Amino acid sequence: MVNTLEFTVADGVATLTFNRPAQRNAIDLVMRGELAQCFANVQKDRTIRALVLTGAGGAFCAGGDLRSMQSSGNDGAGWRARMQDAHQWVGALIELDRPVIAAVDGPAYGAGFSLVLAADFVIATPAARFCMPFLKLGLVPDFGALHTLPRVVGMQRAKELMLSAREVAADEALRLGIVGEIVPADRLPARAQALAASFTGASPLAISLMKRALAAEPANLAATLEFEADAQALCFTSAQHREAVARFLDKQPAAFVWPTGEQS
Repeated sequence: MVNTLEFTVADGVATLTFNRPAQRNAIDLVMRGELAQCFANVQKDRTIRALVLTGAGGAFCAGGDLRSMQSSGNDGAGWRARMQDAHQWVGALIELDRPVIAAVDGPAYGAGFSLVLAADFVIATPAARFCMPFLKLGLVPDFGALHTLPRVVGMQRAKELMLSAREVAADEALRLGIVGEIVPADRLPARAQALAASFTGASPLAISLMKRALAAEPANLAATLEFEADAQALCFTSAQHREAVARFLDKQPAAFVWPTGEQS
């Protein structure tokens, strides 16, 4: 993974860095293939407890590489096949059963914005900016954004952001709920790693079940309560629950502690 990405794993945290800074980390065909391989590795490696997505050189990801796309020579069937191939790993990222943290500096445009929306937590610098520019190119949003953006900001706001193709600054993204925290650029990597590392002390089973339930389409109350009963029964019988209770009763610190901004 030396061409377009940096991928490292340390102490249960995987960090994937988009690394085409001269192109603002735009996604070309090589990066697509490497992203697919990285996400497959994350899925298989159960020692990985959290994933951080970030970009090199003051940009997160500027979206698809238009030069690469223009030279593809695809017809309609070719473009459909290309999107279906990408959506296999995009779907795997959205449904990943471990926490995903996006650390955003600079532009997150198009598919880059879509990858941000696939994350569970988004932290950004004041220089971060987000945009769905697809309509300017005669395209529709992709990489799952038609599903994820309305769930994050609501249907009406999602329509406005997609149909206007306007840029959203970091402070507005915070108000809209796209971003959870804004931190100075020099603190972004440490804050992302602190959030990810905190989950190495949490129950993988509980996280997996929570993410599965929250990712599902809205269900009626009875179905939700039934899922809660099944999931909680699994968690009550898990080793992580027994250890957490023992720590509590022995007045020991919890294994999972959410890091406040002052700690990172």
